Order: sequence, then C-alpha cells, then structure tokens
Amino acid sequence: MAKWIDACAADNIEEEDVIRFDHEGRTFAIYRSPDDAFFCTDGLCTHEKVHLSDGLVMEYRIECPKHNGVFDYRTGEALRAPVCVNLKTYNTKVEDGRVYIEV
Repeated sequence: MAKWIDACAADNIEEEDVIRFDHEGRTFAIYRSPDDAFFCTDGLCTHEKVHLSDGLVMEYRIECPKHNGVFDYRTGEALRAPVCVNLKTYNTKVEDGRVYIEV
C-alpha cells in the first residue's frame, strides 16, 4: 500500500533545481519546476545508475551528469540518448511548507 513520506522542506529546493532524497534504501530525485510545482522520480539514471541530483535541470528536464541523457521529470520520459528507459515517477504534494512523496 502506498504511503506519503515527508521528503524535505519546500524551501530546500531552488526553482529549476533538484535534490537527492534517500529513504529505506532507495534514492529519489525531487524537482522544483519553473512554475513552482514539485515532482519526484527515481534518483538514479536508467542508463548507468548515476545520481540525477548531480545533473542539470533545464525547465522541465533533467540531464544526467554522466552521458548527458535527458528525461522529462514530469513524466519520466526518456528524451535523448543514451537513455531509452523511462524513469519511474511519484506523486508529490506540499503541506505546511513540506514536500511529501507517495511511495
């Protein structure tokens, strides 16, 4: 059964940025979009398991720091080779200034 996990303070993430969040042996990437919405994906690139939190966020895309593959972090869609497997995405919500993810 899915549950909501308190991941971070909303203020911990700058606009158009990403942070890493680890929980129960899993790594997530939490993003803040240019329109102040929050999104969450698996935290490791599907190509070579590199931490996406070290990547470059541009609008609604995250670029992997190792081979420059690109994903749309809103949908998890792989947009540029060498990535070809989509990222898993997770629901997010903000309550009382905290970002929660549904896992």
